Amino acid sequence: MLHGGGPGASAWSNFGPALPHFAAHFRTLLVDQPGFGGSDKPEVVGNYYRHAADHVVALLDELGIDKVHLLGNSLGGGTAMRLALTYPERVGRLVLMGPGGLSLNLFHADPTEGVQRLMDFGADPSRESLRAFISTMVVNQSLVTDELVEERFADATAPGAQEAMRSMGMSFWNPETAEDGMLWREAHRLRKHTLLTWGREDRVNPLDGAMVALKLIPKAQLHVFPNCGHWAQIEAAAEFAEITTAFLSRHVERPSREPKG
Repeated sequence: MLHGGGPGASAWSNFGPALPHFAAHFRTLLVDQPGFGGSDKPEVVGNYYRHAADHVVALLDELGIDKVHLLGNSLGGGTAMRLALTYPERVGRLVLMGPGGLSLNLFHADPTEGVQRLMDFGADPSRESLRAFISTMVVNQSLVTDELVEERFADATAPGAQEAMRSMGMSFWNPETAEDGMLWREAHRLRKHTLLTWGREDRVNPLDGAMVALKLIPKAQLHVFPNCGHWAQIEAAAEFAEITTAFLSRHVERPSREPKG
């Protein structure tokens, strides 16, 4: 499982509550991506998605794991996509949750509201700006608790965290590295069974951003959660667990049609 890229994000903050369900069905790894959580915070080399994908593969090598399913939220969805494109032999199925790099807004302006709040925190790393950012993640504002804000703020302002966030962000703004993160340009090359999941009210990567990926990825399907924002694994926890477990548990491939005549 690969988490998103907001301030104070980590594998545990994104997927901790979902772990018991998935661990009952699969060997489940929650990975802090480079620059986040308990992982090292090196300067990003190239585009972040490729940088992180290379580090995840190095981790799999260290653990002696040949092949995995990947479940990625937002930034983690972009990392999962890049890993599947670069190391296809290491990947089974993909679950991409409002994924970065694949979300191409057709009707919404850039930057979206959530991305603007992310940049606001970068310019003014305060509890107030963090709360404003987190509020764009969910429809149900009761989930934006003081405890959550304090936990995320502590991680977001830990030594090296701000520098790591800036290094990651610059990899998407620097013209020399930004294009490598435009994964929608390469979506047609992906040959993995892919479940795209989106919150209908996502204010970070809005739902219209799913259309290009759904059209271009040959084996893609889309599930939309109603009354749900960017954190489907939290805001629609039971439904998210049910549909993703069912998708990842499928092993029977649909036979291809042979041309007649």
